[in-house]
Amino acid sequence: MALRIKSHWKDEDRERSLPQVASALAYIAWRVAMDKAINLHCERFVYRDDAQRLAVIQEYLVFLIQIADRLAHGDLDDDSRQVLITELAKKLFAHVQDNSQDLLGPGDYGGPFIGLLNARSDEYAEYQLADDGPSYAFLRHLGYEVQTLMGAKDENRWVIDQVMDKDGWDAYKMFAKAYRDLFE
Repeated sequence: MALRIKSHWKDEDRERSLPQVASALAYIAWRVAMDKAINLHCERFVYRDDAQRLAVIQEYLVFLIQIADRLAHGDLDDDSRQVLITELAKKLFAHVQDNSQDLLGPGDYGGPFIGLLNARSDEYAEYQLADDGPSYAFLRHLGYEVQTLMGAKDENRWVIDQVMDKDGWDAYKMFAKAYRDLFE
């Protein structure tokens, strides 16, 4: 079943602030990342536990923040882009913290997510996003990180291929469309 994403504003004529757009993008990114984590399970890849599933979701969130940053680079000036991406990261920090606490109990989950985002941002800086989507290397990096989290043994051996060839592309397409829709 395909994930339905609401990416149009109810009152399209009203101006939206960048923090409002970032909030909507964060909600959409969370749903897309969760959908892709669920899809891996549906494709018979095996999670060890909820912590591992949340780690995969976070890898997708980092990937989608990179996509948002690249899309914003072409659409916004540097100051506006910084506001959008910072607000997006703050909202996703809250999503990660709240959902992780619900599943795993009390703890600091948002802080390590920001650490992961900062580390991965340096890594993803080497990869390109063209008009037709992320480069092979961009998607391969996402696939590699997911495979590292899930392990390359037995049933998870081909998870990198699933992420690179299907799920990463799907996540990009859904999120990029929502991004463009929200700025219309």
